[in-house]
Amino acid sequence: MKKIVFAMFLLVGITTYAQNDSNSLSQGSWIIEANTGSWTTGSTAFSLVSTNGFTLYSVGAEGGYFVADNLALKVGLGYSGGDDMDGTFNYKVGVKYYIINQIPLGLDYTGASSNGNGASWVGVQGGYAWFVANNVSIEPTIRYNMTLDEDKADSAFQGLIGFAFHF
Repeated sequence: MKKIVFAMFLLVGITTYAQNDSNSLSQGSWIIEANTGSWTTGSTAFSLVSTNGFTLYSVGAEGGYFVADNLALKVGLGYSGGDDMDGTFNYKVGVKYYIINQIPLGLDYTGASSNGNGASWVGVQGGYAWFVANNVSIEPTIRYNMTLDEDKADSAFQGLIGFAFHF
């Protein structure tokens, strides 16, 4: 019994110590994110992949406004391309919610457009927000993009490392 009580106190202490300054996730604050990760569908991440002499890249960022504590409305823009291929403009609109200030969950609509052709996805993601300072977090995330255009695009998983600045 003593071990269980000790473990509970330890868990509460670690959770309390690890929580960030909640002001950075409160209503009226802003978030700006840059993600690194896989070059994939509708990416607003920074990535560079080179295989067999062929290079693919993507650049982008996301931003949002907290409409309620821990709940942000977000938009993202990105551009991806590569050797001997047309570039693709990517965009994202969605929401992000932080459970206990540390577990970000996201839901969004993502689109990609190139030469008048487009595809779209519904994305869901979850991760962990490690606050290295009151207003800076590193957020490893797993994301699933479910295609809305089966004849134009596939569904895909992404692994991302996000860097978020909270104002």
